[in-house]
Amino acid sequence: MRQPSSRNSSTAYLVWSVGLSVYFLAVFHRSSLAVAGLAAAERFDITAAQLSTFTMLQLVVYAGMQIPVGLLIDRFGARSVMVTGTAIMALAQGGFALAESYPTALVARVCVGLGDAMTFTAVLRQVNEWFTPRRIPVITQLTGVVGQTGALVAALPMTWALSHLGWSTAYGVAAVLGIVMTVVAAVVLHDTPEVRTLRGPRLSWTVVRDGITGSWAHPGTRTGFWVHFTTQFSGTALSMLWGYPFLVRAEHLSETTAGVLLTVMVLATISAGPVVGSVVARHPWYRSTIAMGVAFAIAASWTVVLAWPGDAPLWLLVVLVVMAGLGGPASMIGFDLGRSSNPSERLSTATGIINQGGFLASLLLVVAIGVVLDWRTPGASTAYTPEAFRWAMSCQYVLWALGITMIWRNRRRARALLLAQDPDAKRHMTGLG
Repeated sequence: MRQPSSRNSSTAYLVWSVGLSVYFLAVFHRSSLAVAGLAAAERFDITAAQLSTFTMLQLVVYAGMQIPVGLLIDRFGARSVMVTGTAIMALAQGGFALAESYPTALVARVCVGLGDAMTFTAVLRQVNEWFTPRRIPVITQLTGVVGQTGALVAALPMTWALSHLGWSTAYGVAAVLGIVMTVVAAVVLHDTPEVRTLRGPRLSWTVVRDGITGSWAHPGTRTGFWVHFTTQFSGTALSMLWGYPFLVRAEHLSETTAGVLLTVMVLATISAGPVVGSVVARHPWYRSTIAMGVAFAIAASWTVVLAWPGDAPLWLLVVLVVMAGLGGPASMIGFDLGRSSNPSERLSTATGIINQGGFLASLLLVVAIGVVLDWRTPGASTAYTPEAFRWAMSCQYVLWALGITMIWRNRRRARALLLAQDPDAKRHMTGLG
């Protein structure tokens, strides 16, 4: 494969396209349980809290692996990490397809989370290696929103596959797709324009410690973490597990309509991503303001839906899923804050720290919803009531309050540090310089 002499070449877009396809498939694997929640509860004869455990463990592994994955990328290169992660997910989905018991299925979902954790940060590292700084914010947004179409494939098509092909065949096909993508990634991906497989220096405790503490010490990294924490969790909880049961059981929609609404959420994410990326590239000073505005809009939408007497009208549910979908592009702002706050040698570590934020919040929310649903639902039934869902979905307000408060605190410190280094930074970053 011919190596390009500069960034932004046709080869750069080819490498990015393959990396994007890997991330797309990872999101598909991650979200493939979203429309299968009720089927999984019946297949394994489990409660809402046990059903939440599937997603909880997957998110625990994903979030917990972010910093180690960043370090692995620095040591072994993005290509090796990405290929390994794709292979792990394929094997895990195969195991999930064949699982007959709850413990076996749990192990499979844990492995899905492990492989999933090894993709996104690796793709972002390749974006930073193959494109110029001016294009990175837009390419990063496109990576996030196009990759999220994997959730689209996990909505309507998975609903159809589970209904017509059965559990084992539906997840077995997903495993085969993973094997094919592993081979393609191994053949096409390159770590940099000059090197196919990058190998960094051996990791020592001092290097690891300095990378983590140095990244977290910068208030820009912390702002990015809380931006990711605050904007992502609502859409993630809906797309990964609780959106489908909420729409079917609490709002009494048909299974098809619920699948369409989850698809609309993904389409909203895709449509908004390039717009958010362009605005961020032109006005980086207002990145955290944009993120907080999206968080307030999501919270307002949920407030109207939960306060609505009886079933919310369809148009309002469309507004809700569109607003939740905007959280995806808004969460990507966190990575741009980390990129502009850290030197290249600790960029993957900072990205891993930031990427933990949204998935930590999603983990807390998914578990809280399951626990509250069991608490508010009589007996051991899975026939969750609208009242139970209103209690459960209200857990989001605690996370929004915490996240917005921490964004505000840390961005003040980040801006003060930036202005101390460059008194004209605000004028330059608002497009007025």
